[in-house]
Amino acid sequence: MRIGIVQQSGNPANVSVDVAANGSGLPPTVGAMTVLDPPGAGAAEVGATDAAVDSLAAARRRAAWTSRTDWVADAVREEVVEGRLRPGSRLPELQICTALGVSRNTVREAMSQLVAERVLVREPHRGVFVARPDRAAIRDVYRARRVIEPGAVREAEVDSAGLQAVRDAVEEGRAALADGQWDDLASANQHFHRALVALAGSSRLDQQMGLLLAEMRLVFHGMSGVREFHEPYLAGNARIYELLESRDRAAAADAVVEYLREAEEHLLAGYPG
Repeated sequence: MRIGIVQQSGNPANVSVDVAANGSGLPPTVGAMTVLDPPGAGAAEVGATDAAVDSLAAARRRAAWTSRTDWVADAVREEVVEGRLRPGSRLPELQICTALGVSRNTVREAMSQLVAERVLVREPHRGVFVARPDRAAIRDVYRARRVIEPGAVREAEVDSAGLQAVRDAVEEGRAALADGQWDDLASANQHFHRALVALAGSSRLDQQMGLLLAEMRLVFHGMSGVREFHEPYLAGNARIYELLESRDRAAAADAVVEYLREAEEHLLAGYPG
């Protein structure tokens, strides 16, 4: 079955659904959706948005929410963190409803939450789009990270599971480098920093780090060389892991501070605008 979205009369709110039956009587297959994107959207951007919608459909099968709005916001935010939703992409509201099995009101509430978090932006008469952070946003994100990440490491009760998650992220980055998978290398770096904050054992810090990582992934899309930016930090990741493994949390926290200082300077030197 194929679902297509048709915009009529130049009104973004005037949408019809064209369903081509496959004779099975089953619900539509999300992976076959056609995504409505703004004029001028390239094939790569449309394909990336399609992949994000497919991933949201998979997230639906893993759902165990207390608030549907929060769950939808978390699911969409994760697509940003993992790099499947890119800056400037239009959010296909109807496809998200279908993929996650929720109402349009729920999706709209979740989108409003993500707009407030600066992950999305709402453009009058056009819709909701993935944000493009500016240089001021980068500085502010790193200001927050310099408080959260070293603090989480310094105060952590490092157990075997937490340490393994940090190590897994280091190994994930090395594997991505060996395979030449640069987007996966960026994802591995995100997973490393998430694992550092998770050492603190605080769901509130984990939630805040998720917001920051979503903005960071949008920043990375603005860099001209994914490999050139991320590869030098693999050694830093490994060094921080080694310090944690030796239970030297103070030295590990100091290493995170220096790491973040260098990364901010590196980003701002190559970021457009």
